[in-house]
Amino acid sequence: MAEFKPNTKGLFIKTYGCQMNVYDSERMRDVLKPLGYSPVDSPEAADLVVLNTCHIREKATEKVFSELGRLRDLKRETGGNLRIAVAGCVAQAEGEEIMRREPAVDMVVGPQSYHRLPEMIARLSRKTGDVLETDFAAEEKFDALPKTREVDGVSAFLSAQEGCDKFCTFCVVPYTRGAEFSRGVDAIVEEARELARQGVKEIVLIGQNVNAWHGQAPAHDARAVEWRLGDLIRHIARIGGVERIRYTTSHPRDMADDLIDAHRDVEQLAPFLHLPVQSGSDRILKAMNRQHTAADYLRIVERVRAARPDIAFASDFIVGFPGESDADFEATLQLVRDVGFAQAFSFKYSPRPGTPAAGMQLQVDERIKDERLACLQSLLNEQAQAINDASIGRRMKVLFSRAARRDGQALGYSPYMQSVHVDNGAHMTGRMAEIEVIGATMTSLRGRLVTAAAEATA
Repeated sequence: MAEFKPNTKGLFIKTYGCQMNVYDSERMRDVLKPLGYSPVDSPEAADLVVLNTCHIREKATEKVFSELGRLRDLKRETGGNLRIAVAGCVAQAEGEEIMRREPAVDMVVGPQSYHRLPEMIARLSRKTGDVLETDFAAEEKFDALPKTREVDGVSAFLSAQEGCDKFCTFCVVPYTRGAEFSRGVDAIVEEARELARQGVKEIVLIGQNVNAWHGQAPAHDARAVEWRLGDLIRHIARIGGVERIRYTTSHPRDMADDLIDAHRDVEQLAPFLHLPVQSGSDRILKAMNRQHTAADYLRIVERVRAARPDIAFASDFIVGFPGESDADFEATLQLVRDVGFAQAFSFKYSPRPGTPAAGMQLQVDERIKDERLACLQSLLNEQAQAINDASIGRRMKVLFSRAARRDGQALGYSPYMQSVHVDNGAHMTGRMAEIEVIGATMTSLRGRLVTAAAEATA
């Protein structure tokens, strides 16, 4: 006798990589909900598994095939009833190869085409048409996505911009996400209001180069025919219930005056800026096609700090880029010393197929890359520890997102993206509260609730 299955079908999405993929995975869930799909906690409980992939890191494709091998075995155990989809940037770059190498895969869909998943599932059921969708159609995608989102928690990503026109020589994003595309003001604001209605208190505007966002100004704004990101942030800050705004990831070339001024003027805009620099050497920056110098970057830091003196900076670094000398690496260390970073992501250079840097001469030896990465990370860790230690005794507002591991403990994030643990704070989940920092490690802070103490003595 066949096993009875309820109308609800299990959906398991495994997300790799950046915040854009996290957003896309959430929206895939929204797209598939009308078909009866509901999230489950494991592939074993799923009728459909989606691997939402990232192509940035080394051996990304092989990691996907390794996971697909496990899913192939699971599909065999279910008698072929499990459906498997590969989405995201590896799907975009390697779609035909995935279909050729792994017959267990039912669907391959790129990051600008996942709104077509219901149609693809219908074609799969009828055994008609293609199950490979990798068109670049960002505008069509956003128009087709459900207007209502279901979100969990008090912080949510909101996609404002996609794609990249910068063509850094190490990066695959222009080839997997397409050209820069900015969503319209009305669509972004409508989504922000919907998030606020659901209780979201922190909105994180995201994009591959989010500060390249621009859009037609609303009719009521006679100041300009076009808005930049600073204008959009000011507008979202007026939405009731929005207590904190962040944006990521930015490019130094697009740090316009209006955005810097927003850091000065908009109370809800967090004093935190993730601004990737990649290297401190002008020679390497030129080889990377970053289109800015180390001095340009330091001037931006100086201007943003003048606008918001308490701001914290985060960045991305690549060590061992082709041709990087000891002097080039020392220039990176000096830039780190000059800025002082609260957080950073640092990686060894790895060739990405199809990018200009993959064919460059003077590839750096892996042992040297390892040594340089360890040295850089040691300095960055020292800075993170010093910044966290300097927070002890300070008061700051923390947005509590969930319960922590210890009983009664709450976990939240400071305005500077430090994780904060507070004892006897489980009741604060979903709320913003003032804390006093009473302890620090390199990766987190420990706080004491000030708000609760004030309420207790009121």
